[in-house]
Amino acid sequence: MGKRKVRVYIAVSLDGYIAHSDGNIDWLDSVARPDEDYGYAAFIETIDTVIMGRKTYEKVLSFGGEFPHAGRDCYVLTRTERAPDGQVHFYSGPADELLDQIRSRPGKDIFIDGGSEAIDLFREKGLIDSYTVSIIPILLGEGIPLFKESKKEQPLKLVEVTTFDSGLVQLSYEPVNL
Repeated sequence: MGKRKVRVYIAVSLDGYIAHSDGNIDWLDSVARPDEDYGYAAFIETIDTVIMGRKTYEKVLSFGGEFPHAGRDCYVLTRTERAPDGQVHFYSGPADELLDQIRSRPGKDIFIDGGSEAIDLFREKGLIDSYTVSIIPILLGEGIPLFKESKKEQPLKLVEVTTFDSGLVQLSYEPVNL
């Protein structure tokens, strides 16, 4: 088995935002279809570990119901040490050390489930193996950008494009290592 890949799978508005400034993501419902999950079920089958930022974790908890990553190891990036909550671990160290720790055990791929700060920690260190970005046909005009500004350029190779009747376009990229 090869190295466990670090994968981003996320939705973004056409103008590059993952949420409104207040964290609201209701606009994602504009492409919700009862018989369409945009490949999420197949994607999540390849994952056994999830990493997310504290704000994303709190947003997910605010939805109520069962935690969507129950049954997977989950690491929440935080500046404040906290005791684990079941399979949810709170982590405040360097991103590369967390990956080394996770990859020291066999398993499936690793999902960076947002937000932009968590993605940025791994992107800046060149630790992301693939990006699947679903572009929602909406212009939010403001909000939390998918990517923070960076002085580090990262060329990407297009791997796949999928279009859907809802107007959603899903792009899959892998970094080009120069």
